[in-house]
Amino acid sequence: MKLRTIGRHVRESFKSIWRNGWMTFASVGAVTVTLLLVGVFYVILMNLNEVANSIEEDVTIKVLIDTTATPDQQKALETELKSMPEIKSVVFSSKDNELNQLVDSFGQQGEILKLYEQENPLNDAFLVKAAEPETTKQVAKKIEKLESVHLVNYGQNDVDKLFKIISISRNVGLVIIIGLLLTAVFLISNTIKITIVARRREIEIMRLVGATNGFIRWPFFLEGLWLGIFGSIIPITIIAILYKNIYGYLAPKLEGNFIQILEFTPFVYQVSLLLLLMGCIIGVWGSMMSVRKFLKV
Repeated sequence: MKLRTIGRHVRESFKSIWRNGWMTFASVGAVTVTLLLVGVFYVILMNLNEVANSIEEDVTIKVLIDTTATPDQQKALETELKSMPEIKSVVFSSKDNELNQLVDSFGQQGEILKLYEQENPLNDAFLVKAAEPETTKQVAKKIEKLESVHLVNYGQNDVDKLFKIISISRNVGLVIIIGLLLTAVFLISNTIKITIVARRREIEIMRLVGATNGFIRWPFFLEGLWLGIFGSIIPITIIAILYKNIYGYLAPKLEGNFIQILEFTPFVYQVSLLLLLMGCIIGVWGSMMSVRKFLKV
């Protein structure tokens, strides 16, 4: 395609946008609102995913060692645990350490538990993390069958509920984002359709003088592209400003905590690029849908 032809298509696409001012405004507004909602849901979903991953990584299986187990049996159990491919890490926790943690968990009321320091009734334990957090339940059941294991605890009910909530949240967020994108495509498609109907006579004249189908279609594709780009500028700006303020507020409060949110950079650049690409794709896609359905050339 010649440079002069490309310039002509670009000029025609901008003329069409200007000529259909109110429809252009409506389309850009619809894309702006849609991409803003998509961007907000995406930011929430990705940070929820980050928090979920942090929580998943913190899920620990506590393996209480039988009090009758000898040091050799404890060592054999540790070796067996470390050899299991489903297990990511194994850390030994003595019964004294377990008692100290129990005392700390009760705060001032836990001081009374220090009476048991001389005759500690707790068990030594191994703190085990599964390689895949979702397999925690299966790994725990497998460990229960090993020798010298007194009890296996991983907060079964809480962990099962956690994984269900995480899964539902991810799926719901994905469905909402897809629904919003389809809405934006529909709106742009309708705008291009109206433009095509309004220019039917011009298109017929172009056909009569020998214009090819591609020559006629290109301005409409570019028009959809511009609508998508214009509609993505405001959402990108708003989300970047909001997330910068939110991150600046939350990051210091979460410092040192196992729960973290995504850092402002490069995350905000990734979101911006994603929204820009979404705007371009839904704009061109909307144009193509209209051209194929309503432009009979």
